[in-house]
Amino acid sequence: MKIAILATNPHLYSHQRLKAEAEAAGHEVMMINPLYCYMNVSASSPKVHYRGGAPLPHFDAVIPRIGASMTYYGTAVLRHFETMGIYAVNESIAISRSRDKFRALQILARKGIPMPMTSFAQSPDDTEDLVHMVGGAPLVIKLLEGTQGKGVILADSHQSAVSIINAFKEMRANILVQEFIEESRGTDIRCFVVGDKVVGAIKRQAKEGEFRANVHQGGKAVKIKVTPQERAIAVSATKTMGLKIAGVDLIRSNHGPLILEVNSSPGLEGVEKATGVNIAGKVIEFIEKNAKPINLSHRFHG
Repeated sequence: MKIAILATNPHLYSHQRLKAEAEAAGHEVMMINPLYCYMNVSASSPKVHYRGGAPLPHFDAVIPRIGASMTYYGTAVLRHFETMGIYAVNESIAISRSRDKFRALQILARKGIPMPMTSFAQSPDDTEDLVHMVGGAPLVIKLLEGTQGKGVILADSHQSAVSIINAFKEMRANILVQEFIEESRGTDIRCFVVGDKVVGAIKRQAKEGEFRANVHQGGKAVKIKVTPQERAIAVSATKTMGLKIAGVDLIRSNHGPLILEVNSSPGLEGVEKATGVNIAGKVIEFIEKNAKPINLSHRFHG
């Protein structure tokens, strides 16, 4: 098969591992920077052109590794590949859903998937009730555009919560206000889901003095065996978002596991190194089972 990896930085661990495993399985791989792509819209012959002017060759599958800062254009490029009939490991609409954190939580809540109490509002006049809705301080404030633990703040007191929320609102920043699950003790669990299976799971422990367990924020990752309930919730959350590959973050609370986030472009390094599982290989195997060869002569007919 010919496989495209859609990524702005080809040198990242995750992208190199996916490329290496695909090539080891005998596939042709091309790294494509979506920012270098430009497209024509045509019912008969849609094409993606690349920097330099040449149209990209036909691919059997595309692995989107679209960063949060370029979601809009990256998903537009991915949609064009989908229009051309190319199999996308994660489809553009599912990636867009997962990147809007409040929309994602609304979708998960509609399916009854448990999560921390979360609130969202626009007007500073509503701040007091916003804090009250999640059970008061301490609470967590999250920027909707934040990734890798950035833009996540723990407000210890009611006054600090009100001040921080109002400051963000004055900046017209979109934020979520979420209950703080104290019993999680600065840990969370990342489940790496491929299809309908959790193929690897790690527990991330925040560094001393920090409550964010993200590895990018200094947290440490160790292999963990998740419970059947946690496994089921991770797979259900992935399917609910319409994703096939996802990193599902959850925490353990006194009333069971709670979903924090469903990541459509999860990093491979932390989970591969902590678990010893060949996650990249699992992704390539999934593509081999699910990407169907396209009959180019009939692609745009009937």
